[in-house]
Amino acid sequence: SARLAAAGYREIWLVGVHLGAYGRDLTEPVSLVELVAALAAQPGEETFRLSSLEPMDCSDALVDLVAASRRLAPHFHLPLQHGSDSVLRAMRRPYDAASFETLVGRIAERIPHAAIGTDVLVGFPGETDDDVEATVRLLERLPLAYLHVFPYSDRPGTLAAGMVPKVGGETSRARAARLRGVGDRLAARFAARQLGTVRAGLTLQDGTLVVTDNYLQVRIPPG
Repeated sequence: SARLAAAGYREIWLVGVHLGAYGRDLTEPVSLVELVAALAAQPGEETFRLSSLEPMDCSDALVDLVAASRRLAPHFHLPLQHGSDSVLRAMRRPYDAASFETLVGRIAERIPHAAIGTDVLVGFPGETDDDVEATVRLLERLPLAYLHVFPYSDRPGTLAAGMVPKVGGETSRARAARLRGVGDRLAARFAARQLGTVRAGLTLQDGTLVVTDNYLQVRIPPG
């Protein structure tokens, strides 16, 4: 079992629709790295946790900063969306599967205890069985802590809504179930690696649930 150091632990989340773009629209532009470095240097004991970051906005400098500071939670949520390069191109995502794998590998090397999570979409127009297989193979190689799986649905006015062929609902549900199974195995593997470690944690609910700095949920028996 993991031991927890929960007393006095407090968190502040940094959230935004496109967090990585922070500061680019200011009169004197600054970067997210500069903001995070300034927060980490402030007096106090609070831990700062980053919300979702687009992979292209998670720079080496930011990873190194999190690795070096105890004030920054070792947690990265990086939405992959898909493991097939052809689907990523159709989605107009500005990265490919190989660059995502390299990024995750770098984080895991620099911060072995970090929680790395991602989002994956299934059923995007034109998605094939081969595309799903590519996603499964990629995910199973990655040292991820958790996986969020979402089925695609048309949104009026978007380019994707006009794309064909559509993937049937039954097929999408089956693909989502398969990927959620992969996610369950990844989560179990990450949790097993944390056994015997000591982590800071934030108590929630009635004090019997703790979320560790690396985003594990741990139940504490009452009394």
